Amino acid sequence: MHSFLKNTAKEILEKHENLQNLSIVLPNRRAGLFFTQHLGTLISEPTWMPEVKTIEDIFYQYAGQRPADDLTLIFEVYRVYRDLHPNPEDFDRFFFWGEMILKDFNDVDQFMADAKRLYHQLAEFKEFESDQSFLTEGQVELIQQFWNSFIRQDRMHQEKFLKFWELLNPLYQSFQASLDVSGLAYSGKLYRKVVEALDQLEKPEKHTIFIGFNAFTGTEEKLIKHFISRFGAEIFWDLDGYYLNDKNQEAGLFFREYQRDKVLGPTFPEIIPTQIQSRNAKIHTYATPLKTNQANLVGTILEQVKGEENWEETVVILPDEQMLFPILHSLPDQIDKVNVTMGYPVKNAPVYAFLEAVLEMQRFIKIEDGKVLFYHQAVRNLLSSIYLKTANPKFCEDLLLDIQAKNQIHISQENLQKGGEFFALIFQKLESDQLFAYLSKLMEDLAERLKEEPLQRSYLYQCFKQLTRLREVFAKQDSLRVNREFFIRLFRQVFREVKLPFEGEPLQGLQVMGVLETRNLDFRRVIICNMNESSFPPSAGLNSMIPFNIRRAFGLPVQEQNDAIYAYTFYRLLHSAEEVHMIYTTAADQGKAGERSRYIQQMMVEMGLEIREEVIFVPIDQKSPEEIIIPKVPEVLGLLDRYLIRPDGTSETAFSPSALSVYLDCRLKFYLQYLAELKEKDEVSEDIDAGVFGNLAHYSMENLYQGFMERKKRDVLEPGDFKDLRHLWVFPAIEQAVRTHYHLEDAAETKLNGQMAIARDVLQKYINRILEIDAASAPFRLVSLEKAKKYQAKLLIQTSKGSGEIALRGIIDRVDELNGAIRLIDYKSGGDKKEFPDIPSLFDRENKKRNKAAMQTMFYGLLYQATYPENTAVLKPAIFNLRELFSDDFNPYLQLKQAYKTGIELNDYRDYQEAYEEGLKGLLEEMYDPEVPFSQTDDVEKCKYCPYKEMCGR
Repeated sequence: MHSFLKNTAKEILEKHENLQNLSIVLPNRRAGLFFTQHLGTLISEPTWMPEVKTIEDIFYQYAGQRPADDLTLIFEVYRVYRDLHPNPEDFDRFFFWGEMILKDFNDVDQFMADAKRLYHQLAEFKEFESDQSFLTEGQVELIQQFWNSFIRQDRMHQEKFLKFWELLNPLYQSFQASLDVSGLAYSGKLYRKVVEALDQLEKPEKHTIFIGFNAFTGTEEKLIKHFISRFGAEIFWDLDGYYLNDKNQEAGLFFREYQRDKVLGPTFPEIIPTQIQSRNAKIHTYATPLKTNQANLVGTILEQVKGEENWEETVVILPDEQMLFPILHSLPDQIDKVNVTMGYPVKNAPVYAFLEAVLEMQRFIKIEDGKVLFYHQAVRNLLSSIYLKTANPKFCEDLLLDIQAKNQIHISQENLQKGGEFFALIFQKLESDQLFAYLSKLMEDLAERLKEEPLQRSYLYQCFKQLTRLREVFAKQDSLRVNREFFIRLFRQVFREVKLPFEGEPLQGLQVMGVLETRNLDFRRVIICNMNESSFPPSAGLNSMIPFNIRRAFGLPVQEQNDAIYAYTFYRLLHSAEEVHMIYTTAADQGKAGERSRYIQQMMVEMGLEIREEVIFVPIDQKSPEEIIIPKVPEVLGLLDRYLIRPDGTSETAFSPSALSVYLDCRLKFYLQYLAELKEKDEVSEDIDAGVFGNLAHYSMENLYQGFMERKKRDVLEPGDFKDLRHLWVFPAIEQAVRTHYHLEDAAETKLNGQMAIARDVLQKYINRILEIDAASAPFRLVSLEKAKKYQAKLLIQTSKGSGEIALRGIIDRVDELNGAIRLIDYKSGGDKKEFPDIPSLFDRENKKRNKAAMQTMFYGLLYQATYPENTAVLKPAIFNLRELFSDDFNPYLQLKQAYKTGIELNDYRDYQEAYEEGLKGLLEEMYDPEVPFSQTDDVEKCKYCPYKEMCGR
């Protein structure tokens, strides 16, 4: 297999006898490691090895120092900025564009740009035209282009930009002076310092050889050219004629420039290698629907490798770091050694997510009456985490259920800290000056709890190191105070860049690498994942305060150079490859359609190689979901036996009117809800939906009248009773309703906020209106209220096993006696109607206007008459629909009404009892009929809000 580093090592050995007199300079340390390995395999006798280092080692050696970390430098920039600006922003606002300013300063120095000229006052552009001695014709043209586009901007934007631009040169100059005083530096400053003193450099003791470089910064180019022209240094280029000789190939952009240079040009080999065209590699491309499919595909490709295999010659390249663990988990058993040459982002680790969730919780803390309250969503996320669950599983489970049952929007610190020491550490309110110490303590505690989790401890260690560094830097900034919001943003910003380095033997096993780690390395088999445009090459542009045209005019890197670097990185993988597999995703990502990389398109059009494309698909059934039918096998019929009355007169359960209504809507839904007992997942809700509002109305009316009977020791309400009820007892009844609904103790506070406070006020109006209606019809006698009595009945039907009695049960909101008639009142909060054409329509599932409320209130008539068979009084089903209470013609009684005809009030349930019981009997006998399965409804409108619609595919 062709290997650039091995061939170069061989050539150096042939040319230089004393390796110890050589200094080998490579782009990165990994290339140096492989170069040393190749050199070792070519040496047959013991000898001193050459010095192997990177180009940054040379610069830092001559400069006599190394750069400070970015955070320290940003603080230094801010200190200077604050002295220059009359109204400086706070540091937390400055930080995120201070990073950009620092990067621009680094580019200015790395590429030897004249900062004073670059950061010139644009308002005085005419000066550029009069003095062009320092600008080429192309530079003037580029700046003129920017100026023309700039003057088209509105005046406000022009002034803002000019004011900021005028500050940058003084900021740059003062920043340099400040760094000189403090002894700090960034890499560009050090590089420039060395290059500006090139004439003073002494000739190195060892002969220097530069190997495998592609794109130099301005300072690197000057240093290398100085070494070549003055010190006789050599340079070995890692290139190919395919992209060097074709001016349209961006991969050869830098080489073509260097080839024209009078110093670098002569260093190019006389015969340019043509490995790409002559190798005739087998190239496969794969289109996968999803990112996750790529990991399985990589495993499949590697599984197909037969016989003895030198896995060091195979590389899996991951432009997206998130694919690392899926790939590692998908590797076949035959691969026993893997070398990972890339860091895994700590931000993807569970322990980092936990730390971020703890900080996020601080943003939503509420103080009420001196108590610290935490927002339910943040609390539930933490209680559901493995870390808190492990610390006290029962407490977490019970508290989550309690939050759900009581619908707690905020949870007190006191309750949360009952879980133990770890919970007390997590759930506390932090001040800004406590954040560093708190996070350190939390990480130390977590480390103790993760003794059996080495990988998680490694993540935690990287977080702790970064936090300690941040803390030390901030400790030196006496005049700056970090508020909580900024700390959280900074935490995310800084930790986003932290990676867990993997340790391994880089010269053994399958190689897994990032894109840029492959420089100068050669592999026989190359597998590249995420070969999508915007992934390889990446789409991220250059973040810079310096406009594109001005960057280009002054020789600073623009996106074109970035594209050339990535193009070269891709094409040099083809120098030695005999087998190339490129996988891209067709699914849209972040709103962009999955598009294969431009490199695949270029290869297919330009290279003339045979490229085989394969579409990998996940089998998907495009047919409509099959109808779900639950046949009434003996086991299913056995579930219905629970509703049969046993010989002792009892039953395991009973049919409610709502259960029967569900069966009429959809047989399958009835089966899932009442027989299979699949319950809906409860959620804490900050909204007051119709169900919650209806429950509060029910409880409030029950509390109001139950309280009246207990206080007065009588069950008859006179007209004079309603004044006190309205003015003194409505509010307490609602408060008690809230306690009941949210399972609060009697002594618990019921402070209502937001929607709940509004709902309470609306509820008061409704209840006062009901009292007005009741006062107008008083006196009447209260027979029973909601919880006071459960009404039961039984109905004889024919089943496949013979005759049997079915248990029926229901809770009637209110039963009272008015003018000799028994009223069966149901409170409703929806838009239920009281009209229906006839009794059979109540049991007609094909009738889309079937009146469910009427069916339910008629059911109450059946229950009452069955409970009191001796009753001879009129039974009047009634519906108090809250939406109709304020109508002038409000009438709570059911109406038999045919279309376009005047309705007839249903005066007595007993007049329709036989027909109603007949309809109910037919419904129940169908339910117990083995030939009628539990099937889906044909009316998909009923599926819109059904909790089981996902199961049905509706």
